[in-house]
Amino acid sequence: MSMRFYDQINWSAPWFDLVRPAAQQLIAAPDWRDRLNQLAQEHQLQNHLGMPLLFIPQEELPEGAAYEAHISATGKVPTRENLHDFFNALVWLNFPLIKRQLNALQAAQIAALGIGKSRGPARDAATIFDENAALLVVENSVKGDELIAALRQHEWQSAFLTQRDKFNHCAKVWSFGHALMEKLVNPYKAITAHTWVVRVESAHFTRSRDEGLREIDESVSDILKTLTLTTGDYTPLPVLGIPGWWLDQDADFYADRDVFRPPRHKK
Repeated sequence: MSMRFYDQINWSAPWFDLVRPAAQQLIAAPDWRDRLNQLAQEHQLQNHLGMPLLFIPQEELPEGAAYEAHISATGKVPTRENLHDFFNALVWLNFPLIKRQLNALQAAQIAALGIGKSRGPARDAATIFDENAALLVVENSVKGDELIAALRQHEWQSAFLTQRDKFNHCAKVWSFGHALMEKLVNPYKAITAHTWVVRVESAHFTRSRDEGLREIDESVSDILKTLTLTTGDYTPLPVLGIPGWWLDQDADFYADRDVFRPPRHKK
């Protein structure tokens, strides 16, 4: 049997926590795309216009049609046989409300501005979220505020060593961007996500996995409906610095200024 495009993936890696359960269902099926569409139907996935979501071969995207606009108008998601689109589909299964709101934002920008060399700031910000975001879920408390402040100020030793235990009790990172996860198939130290902070109450961390993911999905999608998204909404996060995501995370590991960079000083 020839090697399939997803056979190289180490599904036990922590950055695949979000997509692992659904991925295991897809790769165990005789045809992963058929199983994907079965799951989409079971979960009643829809686009923002209420059309059922269907993952179709890339060849069915009409010539000249914009990818995001096609999903918005038809509910059909062009999906190639590659890691990039495979992860994209898996995120749809886990965060369908966020994904459809991002698609709504992208489609609205295309309708207003057309497709040119530049996406425009709002569409650019939505694309960055879609492709490279990590969701930093943090308890809405003083402890959570301290962790967020350290990350935003690039105080890496404080965030990842001094406050390390918080990642087991009041903070959790979920990979979201499908391009981010594609890069993490072959991880290297400099991989950096655009982090979106999700504040939750402490009870969130006692909920089941599915309950917690639904809460995040609803919360973030509601915010995206009312927010004018900009690239300034993100915080850079070298993801292999997240406690437990790599080996030998000692002071020397975080002292690498090529990866764990100091903050830029505003002029």
